Amino acid sequence: MATTTRPKELGDGTVKHHKPFIVFSDFDGTITLQDSNDYMTDNVGFGKERRVHLNQEVLHDRMSFRDSFDEMLASVKLPFDECKQLLLDNIRLDPGFKTFFEWCRSKDIPVVVLSSGMKPIIRALLTKLVGDAASEIDIVANDVDVDEKTGEWKILFHDDSHFGHDKSLAIRPYAALPEGERPKMVYCGDGVSDLSAARETDLLFAKEGRDLVTYCVKEGMPFTEFDSFADIHRACEQLHSGQVTLEKLAAQSKTEYEQKHA
Repeated sequence: MATTTRPKELGDGTVKHHKPFIVFSDFDGTITLQDSNDYMTDNVGFGKERRVHLNQEVLHDRMSFRDSFDEMLASVKLPFDECKQLLLDNIRLDPGFKTFFEWCRSKDIPVVVLSSGMKPIIRALLTKLVGDAASEIDIVANDVDVDEKTGEWKILFHDDSHFGHDKSLAIRPYAALPEGERPKMVYCGDGVSDLSAARETDLLFAKEGRDLVTYCVKEGMPFTEFDSFADIHRACEQLHSGQVTLEKLAAQSKTEYEQKHA
């Protein structure tokens, strides 16, 4: 299964949302309980052992995420429609996400998915798991090219970076806005696909026990650990209402993590 890079879409790297608060989030393993690409690889690809090995290679800078992901997906031989159905039947939503998303809608806070997965699969899963309102969630992700006759498919990478999709490119235009226009920004993630975005927002939520936490600890990067979107919801409500500052929340998160892992 060959891979390529899709042509740049008009609007990539631009500012779409002129709002005071924006939530950027990974999809697989963050909004969902399982990573859809890992699920395919483990169950109908080369298996979990090889996948975990490749993740460690990426985490320790011995392999690019793009090459690792390419190898993972190349091991999946099912036709694309069967892959999609497999995931629709088995992938579940983080129990706190739907309530969090409803709160974001009520406060006019955009939720933008930045994913190394494939946009058609993400859109199908969000529609099933969240409902019609999921159409309001922007998705910036890799795409897929499907042969309609055979069902064979190949990933179309978002850009030419060694990530395949450099998530920072969607965030940096907002960070570059002048004071008074620049929004508060948070990013929610869990794994090696999030390394390109980890340093780009005001607050990073990293899922407990996952590779992104390992990376942040290794790099000395500030983060707030979360177990479910209920934790993210609570923190974002406090930030949005002004009950707590970014600085105070970051300090609290650091103290809580150190006490928990002492």
